[in-house]
Amino acid sequence: MAKLGPSGYSPYPVAMYEDILTPPPGKALLFNEIVDEEIAMREAAKAMLTRENPTIFPGPQVLYAWNEEAKEKARLVRKIAETLGAKIIPMYDYRPKYPKIDPEKEINPNHPNLTIWHNNIKACIFIGVHCHYANVALKIIRAETDCFTIAMCGNAGHEDAMITLRDQHTEELEKFIRVAEEVKKELGK
Repeated sequence: MAKLGPSGYSPYPVAMYEDILTPPPGKALLFNEIVDEEIAMREAAKAMLTRENPTIFPGPQVLYAWNEEAKEKARLVRKIAETLGAKIIPMYDYRPKYPKIDPEKEINPNHPNLTIWHNNIKACIFIGVHCHYANVALKIIRAETDCFTIAMCGNAGHEDAMITLRDQHTEELEKFIRVAEEVKKELGK
Protein backbone atom coordinates (compact mmCIF):
# COMPACT_ATOMS: atom_id res chain seq x y z
CA MET A 1 0.00 0.00 0.00
CA ALA A 2 1.34 3.44 -0.94
CA LYS A 3 2.01 6.04 1.72
CA LEU A 4 -0.62 8.72 1.98
CA GLY A 5 0.27 12.41 1.92
CA PRO A 6 3.31 14.30 0.65
CA SER A 7 5.83 11.67 1.78
CA GLY A 8 4.25 9.22 -0.65
CA TYR A 9 5.46 11.29 -3.60
CA SER A 10 9.17 11.04 -2.78
CA PRO A 11 11.15 7.93 -3.66
CA TYR A 12 13.36 8.69 -0.65
CA PRO A 13 11.82 9.25 2.77
CA VAL A 14 12.69 12.39 4.69
CA ALA A 15 15.06 11.78 7.58
CA MET A 16 12.44 12.25 10.28
CA TYR A 17 10.48 9.28 8.91
CA GLU A 18 13.64 7.22 9.39
CA ASP A 19 13.81 8.32 13.07
CA ILE A 20 16.74 10.65 12.44
CA LEU A 21 16.51 13.75 14.61
CA THR A 22 18.79 16.72 15.17
CA PRO A 23 21.68 16.24 17.60
CA PRO A 24 21.72 17.47 21.20
CA PRO A 25 23.86 20.53 22.09
CA GLY A 26 27.60 19.87 21.81
CA LYS A 27 27.10 16.98 19.39
CA ALA A 28 26.69 16.62 15.63
CA LEU A 29 24.87 14.35 13.23
CA LEU A 30 26.89 12.19 10.84
CA PHE A 31 24.39 10.43 8.57
CA ASN A 32 22.09 8.84 11.16
CA GLU A 33 24.54 8.76 14.05
CA ILE A 34 25.11 11.28 16.85
CA VAL A 35 28.86 11.95 17.14
CA ASP A 36 31.26 14.43 18.73
CA GLU A 37 31.37 17.72 16.86
CA GLU A 38 35.04 17.40 15.89
CA ILE A 39 34.48 13.98 14.29
CA ALA A 40 31.72 15.46 12.12
CA MET A 41 33.90 18.47 11.28
CA ARG A 42 36.70 16.16 10.11
CA GLU A 43 34.31 14.17 7.92
CA ALA A 44 32.80 17.38 6.51
CA ALA A 45 36.25 18.72 5.64
CA LYS A 46 37.22 15.38 4.08
CA ALA A 47 34.06 15.36 1.93
CA MET A 48 34.65 18.92 0.75
CA LEU A 49 38.34 18.25 0.01
CA THR A 50 37.83 14.97 -1.87
CA ARG A 51 34.61 15.40 -3.85
CA GLU A 52 34.07 17.18 -7.14
CA ASN A 53 33.12 20.87 -7.22
CA PRO A 54 32.80 21.60 -3.49
CA THR A 55 30.52 24.59 -3.00
CA ILE A 56 29.36 26.73 -0.11
CA PHE A 57 25.82 28.14 -0.20
CA PRO A 58 25.74 31.10 2.20
CA GLY A 59 22.33 32.56 3.01
CA PRO A 60 21.11 36.00 4.07
CA GLN A 61 22.16 35.54 7.69
CA VAL A 62 25.82 35.79 6.62
CA LEU A 63 25.49 37.65 3.31
CA TYR A 64 24.08 40.83 4.83
CA ALA A 65 25.98 42.86 7.44
CA TRP A 66 23.02 43.13 9.80
CA ASN A 67 25.14 42.75 12.95
CA GLU A 68 28.77 42.26 13.96
CA GLU A 69 28.50 38.46 14.18
CA ALA A 70 27.14 38.31 10.60
CA LYS A 71 30.08 40.39 9.38
CA GLU A 72 32.57 38.10 11.12
CA LYS A 73 30.80 34.95 9.91
CA ALA A 74 30.95 36.26 6.32
CA ARG A 75 34.71 36.74 6.66
CA LEU A 76 35.05 33.22 8.09
CA VAL A 77 32.93 31.70 5.29
CA ARG A 78 35.40 33.17 2.78
CA LYS A 79 38.28 31.68 4.79
CA ILE A 80 36.51 28.29 4.83
CA ALA A 81 36.06 28.47 1.04
CA GLU A 82 39.76 29.30 0.57
CA THR A 83 40.84 26.47 2.89
CA LEU A 84 38.61 23.92 1.14
CA GLY A 85 39.12 25.21 -2.41
CA ALA A 86 35.35 25.63 -2.63
CA LYS A 87 33.22 27.87 -4.81
CA ILE A 88 30.66 30.18 -3.22
CA ILE A 89 27.18 30.37 -4.73
CA PRO A 90 24.97 32.64 -2.61
CA MET A 91 21.31 32.29 -1.72
CA TYR A 92 20.54 36.02 -1.56
CA ASP A 93 16.86 35.74 -0.85
CA TYR A 94 14.11 33.17 -0.91
CA ARG A 95 11.83 34.43 -3.66
CA PRO A 96 11.29 31.99 -6.53
CA LYS A 97 13.45 32.86 -9.52
CA TYR A 98 11.14 32.22 -12.45
CA PRO A 99 11.12 31.69 -15.31
CA LYS A 100 14.90 31.24 -15.21
CA ILE A 101 17.79 31.63 -12.82
CA ASP A 102 21.49 31.68 -13.53
CA PRO A 103 22.61 28.63 -11.53
CA GLU A 104 26.25 29.72 -11.72
CA LYS A 105 25.48 32.92 -9.83
CA GLU A 106 22.90 31.92 -7.24
CA ILE A 107 20.92 28.99 -5.90
CA ASN A 108 17.14 28.97 -6.11
CA PRO A 109 15.84 27.84 -2.69
CA ASN A 110 12.76 26.35 -4.32
CA HIS A 111 14.79 24.21 -6.76
CA PRO A 112 18.29 23.76 -5.30
CA ASN A 113 18.73 20.55 -7.29
CA LEU A 114 18.91 22.59 -10.53
CA THR A 115 21.98 24.51 -9.32
CA ILE A 116 23.61 21.31 -8.04
CA TRP A 117 22.99 19.45 -11.30
CA HIS A 118 24.09 22.37 -13.51
CA ASN A 119 27.38 22.80 -11.62
CA ASN A 120 27.95 19.06 -10.98
CA ILE A 121 28.34 19.76 -7.25
CA LYS A 122 29.21 16.65 -5.26
CA ALA A 123 29.66 18.29 -1.82
CA CYS A 124 28.16 21.43 -0.35
CA ILE A 125 27.81 23.42 2.85
CA PHE A 126 24.69 25.37 3.76
CA ILE A 127 25.44 28.21 6.17
CA GLY A 128 23.43 31.26 7.14
CA VAL A 129 20.27 29.99 5.47
CA HIS A 130 17.15 30.40 7.59
CA CYS A 131 16.13 27.01 8.98
CA HIS A 132 12.77 26.66 7.27
CA TYR A 133 14.38 27.20 3.84
CA ALA A 134 17.40 25.04 4.61
CA ASN A 135 15.08 22.20 5.66
CA VAL A 136 13.11 22.29 2.41
CA ALA A 137 16.21 22.66 0.22
CA LEU A 138 18.04 19.81 1.99
CA LYS A 139 15.03 17.50 1.56
CA ILE A 140 14.98 18.21 -2.19
CA ILE A 141 18.74 17.73 -2.51
CA ARG A 142 18.56 14.47 -0.50
CA ALA A 143 15.86 13.06 -2.77
CA GLU A 144 17.05 14.38 -6.13
CA THR A 145 20.88 14.47 -6.20
CA ASP A 146 24.02 12.60 -5.18
CA CYS A 147 25.47 15.70 -3.47
CA PHE A 148 27.04 15.25 -0.02
CA THR A 149 25.27 17.86 2.13
CA ILE A 150 26.65 19.61 5.19
CA ALA A 151 24.58 22.00 7.29
CA MET A 152 26.40 24.47 9.53
CA CYS A 153 23.45 25.81 11.50
CA GLY A 154 23.34 28.57 14.09
CA ASN A 155 20.46 26.76 15.78
CA ALA A 156 19.51 23.07 16.23
CA GLY A 157 20.72 21.68 12.89
CA HIS A 158 19.03 19.87 10.01
CA GLU A 159 18.34 16.15 10.02
CA ASP A 160 18.19 15.89 6.22
CA ALA A 161 21.83 16.90 5.79
CA MET A 162 24.39 14.10 5.71
CA ILE A 163 26.36 16.04 8.32
CA THR A 164 24.78 18.65 10.56
CA LEU A 165 26.77 20.86 12.89
CA ARG A 166 24.53 22.77 15.27
CA ASP A 167 25.12 26.02 17.19
CA GLN A 168 27.75 27.17 14.71
CA HIS A 169 28.88 30.67 15.57
CA THR A 170 32.20 32.44 15.04
CA GLU A 171 34.13 30.33 17.57
CA GLU A 172 32.90 27.08 15.99
CA LEU A 173 33.64 28.33 12.46
CA GLU A 174 37.21 29.17 13.54
CA LYS A 175 37.49 25.64 14.96
CA PHE A 176 36.21 24.20 11.66
CA ILE A 177 38.90 26.10 9.76
CA ARG A 178 41.60 24.63 12.04
CA VAL A 179 40.17 21.11 11.62
CA ALA A 180 39.92 21.56 7.82
CA GLU A 181 43.54 22.72 7.64
CA GLU A 182 44.62 19.59 9.59
CA VAL A 183 42.60 17.29 7.31
CA LYS A 184 43.99 19.05 4.25
CA LYS A 185 47.56 18.36 5.46
CA GLU A 186 46.70 14.72 6.23
CA LEU A 187 45.33 14.31 2.69
CA GLY A 188 48.47 15.91 1.24
CA LYS A 189 46.57 18.75 -0.45
